[in-house]
Amino acid sequence: MTQQSLWQFVIEQHEKLLTQVVQHLGLTFLSLVLAIIVGLPLGILIARKRKLSNPVLGFAGILQTIPSIALLGFMIPAFGIGATPAIVALLIYALLPIIRNTFTGITGVNPTVIEAAKAMGMNRKQMLFKVELPLAMPVIIAGIRTAAVINVGVATLASFVAAGGLGEFIFGGISLNNSNMILAGAIPAALLAILLDQTIAVLQKSGYQFLKKLKYIIPAVLLVFGVVYLMNSISDKNKLKAGFTPEFMGRQDGDLGLRSVYGLNVNPKVVNDAVMYKAAFENELDLISGYSTDGRIKAFDLYVLEDDKKIFPPYFAAPIIKTKTLDKFPELEKTLNLVAGKFNDSIMTDLNYRSDYLNQTPEKIAKDFLMKNKLYRPSRNGNSGTVRIGSKIFGEQYILTEMYKMLIEGYTNYKVETKTGLGGTKICFDALMNDAIDFYPEYTGTGLLVLLKPSPKSIQNVSQSADKTYKFVDSEFRKQYGIQWLEPLGFNNSYALMMRKKQAEELKVKSISDLKKYLDSK
Repeated sequence: MTQQSLWQFVIEQHEKLLTQVVQHLGLTFLSLVLAIIVGLPLGILIARKRKLSNPVLGFAGILQTIPSIALLGFMIPAFGIGATPAIVALLIYALLPIIRNTFTGITGVNPTVIEAAKAMGMNRKQMLFKVELPLAMPVIIAGIRTAAVINVGVATLASFVAAGGLGEFIFGGISLNNSNMILAGAIPAALLAILLDQTIAVLQKSGYQFLKKLKYIIPAVLLVFGVVYLMNSISDKNKLKAGFTPEFMGRQDGDLGLRSVYGLNVNPKVVNDAVMYKAAFENELDLISGYSTDGRIKAFDLYVLEDDKKIFPPYFAAPIIKTKTLDKFPELEKTLNLVAGKFNDSIMTDLNYRSDYLNQTPEKIAKDFLMKNKLYRPSRNGNSGTVRIGSKIFGEQYILTEMYKMLIEGYTNYKVETKTGLGGTKICFDALMNDAIDFYPEYTGTGLLVLLKPSPKSIQNVSQSADKTYKFVDSEFRKQYGIQWLEPLGFNNSYALMMRKKQAEELKVKSISDLKKYLDSK
């Protein structure tokens, strides 16, 4: 099977790509317009009242330093998911360069020009619009250009809150180990930044005329987006609202399988797993993809639909590590296997619940588990080499990483360095292959479908049982990558579709096939 080229991928996905480009431009442009509406008057105000300049610029600077994902997270309780929290977050990021450049531009006007304007009998309003703003306009527009370029980049994160944009391809590609998908999102995003920057540069040459044009552009933009938003709200009102993660969207044991095996097409929004459970609980979404051992299922009273046609293969967790690393650290394999078979689905679900809902730290959860199983030992503070553990960016992986860290430091003379939150499968696996980390916890289903990508026939044969899947991925990883799968931990964290338990009961939906029948009846 020949590898698909980037151009083939773009042609195949051109409709989705065009939709994402339009969404990306819409988010960037609308947030920029709103930032101008807020930032320009603020910049003028602090130029007039200099005592306010430090507090206002300082506060805008603090907002700018908040990590973008965290800022999006803060927006969700107030605005839910979708375009609104993304636009508000982007507006906040665009404020600082616009306020600062407006302030700098106006205060930088030559005082003799101001004195001449006063001598001609101009009042403050006339001086502002006829002298200060025209002279400050090149500096102000430079701030707008900076804000525009920043927002094009930050808007890729809008997919985390189901706002669409090119981030859907970028983060989906990272999760799916698909370079074509990453480039299909990243290249247009870079081109949009350049295009927007150069477009504003052309407008910049018109100087003060640009500001006058904004009087007509801003109301038109707000009206268009208002109408589109209202129409979407009305059309979505009576639909079952689905939200899937970027990774789930592109997998055969995900949305692709739901379409091909179940004939289920729910037109899902793409949303990050950090927010989708709460979005379901708060009625923002009705159907979500999730993980069968996630603690938030219990926390938010969700119901896992039966996969009656078996599109989700076994996902048993185990550390994966290069054979040469095991040779370098001879005590490592025996130490890591101390927790093999010590878990089942309910145990892992309970540990995840403590992290996801009770907000206990991964360190505490890991230590409590090891102590309960009489495996905990204090650190030896060894110096016989450093083992680097990686993890993906969700709670379960943090817990397992801390568990392995405590075992290695307690049972061996090795030191441990953790590299947590590495994102999706591609980032972790590439880090392992490039010797940036020594091992990380992986799942047999992911190893089969995302990293090995065997033929459909092979998938069907080996995914019938957990043992077959494990033996196949271990054998193929040894041959292809020189990587071993150590003994499985014992729990199966497979993909799952879930709804609010009360809603599932009302609709009499127990399985994915039941859901298909319900949707067909509508």
